Amino acid sequence: MPSPLFYIFAAIMLIGGTMVVFMRNPVSSALSMVLSFLGLAALFVGLDAYLIGILQILVYAGAIMVLFIFIIMLLDLKAEENTSFRPAALAAGIVIPLMLVFQLTGVINNQDNLHDIPALELEQAAANFDKDTMIHKRLKDGRLPDTHLLGKKLYTDYNFPLQMVAVLLLVATIGCVSLSRKNSK
Repeated sequence: MPSPLFYIFAAIMLIGGTMVVFMRNPVSSALSMVLSFLGLAALFVGLDAYLIGILQILVYAGAIMVLFIFIIMLLDLKAEENTSFRPAALAAGIVIPLMLVFQLTGVINNQDNLHDIPALELEQAAANFDKDTMIHKRLKDGRLPDTHLLGKKLYTDYNFPLQMVAVLLLVATIGCVSLSRKNSK
């Protein structure tokens, strides 16, 4: 990705993230998060991670944010009254970002200690799959079939956790709808 595009999309992502924190209206804050997700998706596409970029738009900017906005509108939030900051919240707001900066400093300082990435042996990996599958054909051609491998791994080895996440999202949505119902007395 050319450097000016990287800085433009990174700025879009950071501006969207900042607007999430500083917007007073929850719906505006959620829409600002969509802006941040779109900047992040553009950065992924710039890194030639097209699948992750498109999933970022479809799943996060699309489905999850529609769910967030739906839930926010169901809650019928009233205007908050102005309250003063509590000392514990202020201390957490200072300590947590400092811990993040400390961790990032450690990661950046240890980048020289990274080991070389081992070479991928695609021919040997192709032997693990049936000869008529798309995964086998692409591995034989010397290409890494990331989408097919991701799908195979997700729906075979991690099928149960995937279903559990779907059930948890459904239960959370039902819980939100039932909590937002007005009492009919």
